[in-house]
Amino acid sequence: MEFFNIVYEQIKGFFGMGGLIKLINEGNYNSLLTYDGITSVIQPILPIVLILELVRGLLYRKFNVVNYKIPFFTYILNSILGRYISIGMSIICIGLFEKYAIMHIEFTWYWLIYGYIIWEFAHFIYHYLGHKVRLFWCLHSTHHAPESMHLAISWSHFFLEGPYADVIRTSICILAGVPPPMLFVIMFIDGTWGSFIHIGDTVIKNARLGFLGNFILTPSHHRVHHARNPLYMDTNFCNLLNIWDKVFKTYQKEETEVIVEYGITRPMKPNSFLDAYFGEFVALGKDIYQAPGLLNKFLYIFMPPGWSHTGDHKTASVMREQYIKSKN
Repeated sequence: MEFFNIVYEQIKGFFGMGGLIKLINEGNYNSLLTYDGITSVIQPILPIVLILELVRGLLYRKFNVVNYKIPFFTYILNSILGRYISIGMSIICIGLFEKYAIMHIEFTWYWLIYGYIIWEFAHFIYHYLGHKVRLFWCLHSTHHAPESMHLAISWSHFFLEGPYADVIRTSICILAGVPPPMLFVIMFIDGTWGSFIHIGDTVIKNARLGFLGNFILTPSHHRVHHARNPLYMDTNFCNLLNIWDKVFKTYQKEETEVIVEYGITRPMKPNSFLDAYFGEFVALGKDIYQAPGLLNKFLYIFMPPGWSHTGDHKTASVMREQYIKSKN
């Protein structure tokens, strides 16, 4: 009986049904007008769309169970490891930095716009560093390892990436004066949209979303971000608003003639969960061990992926520049 209870709780947790079940049991539907009520209804939507994505894949014979192997085992492992990480980094950062905020703002719709722009900047910083600092790439690469795109990819993360991301994003937002209640609302919006942009082409084939693609990051933009094509690598770091990608010139639309190839450039064992989860740490360890001198060993940790002490760099910036030159 204990086993079935555990399975039930896992399923309920995956679908985010806890709040909705509580709402139905209590029968207090007035709570739908509150933040908790709204989130309890919205949270199950994406897991349900994932099931729809799987069903459509089966119907159109595009479903391949191997494509879901890495996200599935990542979700299982992270749910186990998560039991030992009980302290939220966001709460710690709020406690540390709220008293140093440059200003204090009210929770209004116009300040929410300010807060979201600050959050998007903080997300850009975290995400940019995740691609440009080798150690942080080791944490982030699990998310990029799958060679396909579907909603389950949004669960494919190294278990320490969340705490690392929350330290950067929460600290910047709190120091910029974003109040904690507003920050948690933004986190919910961002997390929901951040999952949706991983939707597969069995549900949305052309994911450019028309004119909206001029103002926000669409699933098409995020498919570009997950590509290993030289033109696409290390672009579209934002999550919802594309303002900071345009400011820092990392914005890249999906080109019709450049078909997205998902995955990372390092040769991987096909669909290997262990390689996707730990492979970059192993590769970094080998580079540090083989590097001559203490300085080079140190640089391998903090320089971009593809950096080499020999000068034969294979970073995303170098590969992108070489590709663009070859096309001109």
